[in-house]
Formats: sequence, structure tokens, C-alpha cells
Amino acid sequence: MRHRARMRRGALTAAALAVSLTASLTACTHHGRDDGRAQRHTPASTAPPTPAPSVAAAGSPLAVKIDNVPAGRPQTGLDAADVVYAEQVEGGLSRLMAVYATRLPQTVGPVRSARESDLELLRQFHRPTLAFSGAQHKLLPLIDRAPLRPESPDEAPAAYYRGTAKAAPHNLYLHPAKLLPSAPGKTALTTGFSYGPAPSGGTPTATRTVRYPAARFTFTWSAERHRWLVAMDGTPTVTTVGTRVAPATVVVQYVKIRTSRYHDVLGNHTPYTVTVGSGKAQVLRDGRSFDASWSRPAATDGTTFTAADGSRMNFAAGQVWVVFAPAP
Repeated sequence: MRHRARMRRGALTAAALAVSLTASLTACTHHGRDDGRAQRHTPASTAPPTPAPSVAAAGSPLAVKIDNVPAGRPQTGLDAADVVYAEQVEGGLSRLMAVYATRLPQTVGPVRSARESDLELLRQFHRPTLAFSGAQHKLLPLIDRAPLRPESPDEAPAAYYRGTAKAAPHNLYLHPAKLLPSAPGKTALTTGFSYGPAPSGGTPTATRTVRYPAARFTFTWSAERHRWLVAMDGTPTVTTVGTRVAPATVVVQYVKIRTSRYHDVLGNHTPYTVTVGSGKAQVLRDGRSFDASWSRPAATDGTTFTAADGSRMNFAAGQVWVVFAPAP
């Protein structure tokens, strides 16, 4: 019933937005059908948002699907995430999933639509809250049955608003405090990652670029900040308040990327990023690159990384970026 009601609400909203969204269509999104499902409204005030009546389970992180095409940048709240996953989507473009556990920024966005492989990736967490703008209508039943709290604008309209600085669908923003009363803490990050001293060896690395067919990520080591400075499509990545996004650890995880059974409104099939299994990886930390392998035997498991000498591959303390790259 919730699924059918949500589809009816989405259809009405999409019809109202059809004219404005047509000009914004690109190959990477579902636009009017998915991302345009949210109501259009602007912030009523700058006061801190009050928590919603619904409360996430203790120890459950917040995962937010975030726009990553040029029209959606700069993003808001990206620097506060504990983990940022980068995935390939339709048209060879990219999208981000930011996971928040140790702190919740006041605002996150732009929020965009979910993909089928997000459900597999999120199984590693205990009933996480997924904030997303919508999804391909045939995917909605899978989201409803997944072991998570789906919180799109249809379920939590008061948590979202439309900004005025960008055109729809690149202007949907979230107040996390209206979905979670507080940050759940580090124990909610059941990623399988290990933090600690770097292993011996590694290759001094000044910069590393990962390419998708129509997008690229570049990470440049800053000895002064002891962080990797992020650039996307050749442009430095900063937040809307000018903060440079700079993770302590970057993981290039080589995975199988296959075609899913879903597609966007232009007929482009959605890539499915397979995150269960094993494969190769490169871990960037402390200005060096380390060859590693990854293993995630089941969807309910976290992902462990092993260094070339067989020891546990530790990450540096701080934000982690995981870029899913096609396995050679």
C-alpha cells in the first residue's frame, strides 16, 4: 500500500514539474519520474531543524545519495561524511553515496535518486536510513522490502527543501536532523575497515586519477594538510561554503560492473556495481599507494582489505573515499 501511494504522489508531483524538468534531462538520472518526485519548497527559516517524530534504530547510520554532475556542484555537507562511495551511473557519469555516523551536518545535498546496487552496499549496516529523491518505479518495491529505512520526500516531506541557487532536479536538499535525532557514532560504521598505522612499503604517489566513461576523479596529496585533495572532472571539489573536500584515505576498489534490469527515462540501462565478492584494490594514504585485495563474502558483511604482505590494510583516521572502478 505504501508503495502504491508513493507512486501516486510521485506521479502528481512529476506532472507538475514536467515543464521545468524537461530542460534539465541528462543521461545520468531519472529526472521527472524519479528525482522530480519531491515537493518544491524553500527553507522557511535558518533556525536549526527539529527532529522528526520517527527515530532511526540506535546504531544506524544515515546514507544520502548525492548529485555529482557539474550542474549539482558544489555539494553541501559532503566534507562531514565518514565514508563517501563513488559509483558509475547511466551515461558513464558518476554519483555519490555519503554515509554519516559521527556527525550530522545541518544540510546535505543535492539529493538524487537511488540505484539497485545501493541496496546491496547498504546491507553491511544495521537498518540504515537511506535519503534519496526517488527511484525508477519498478525498483520501489525492492527498496520497500530492503532492511533499511527509506526516507524520500514522499515519506518525510518536512526533511527536504528546494534551494534557489540551482535548477531542478539539482536543488533538492536534506536536513539530516529531521531524520535522525543525533549522530549514532562510530559503532554504526560496520564497514569492515581497519584503522591504524600504515603497512611498510608502498609507492610514493603525488596524484591518482580514476576514470569513468564520462567522469573522472583525481586525488592529489597535500603534505601540508596530510590529506588527499579531491578534484572531479578537473575541477577542485569544494563545498558550498568553500571547504575543500580532502579525505585521509582513498580506496580504488576494482569491482565487476554489470548491466542491471533497470533503466532511465532515456532507455539507458543502469550499471550494477557488484560489491560482494573479492578483488584487487589500491589504497592511498600518507602520500603513498599500497596494492591490496578486498573481500566481502556476503552482503551483510563489511569489506576487509589486505595488504600485499598478507597483513590487514589499515586506513588513516579521517574521511574515507571508496571509488568503485571497473575491474580490468
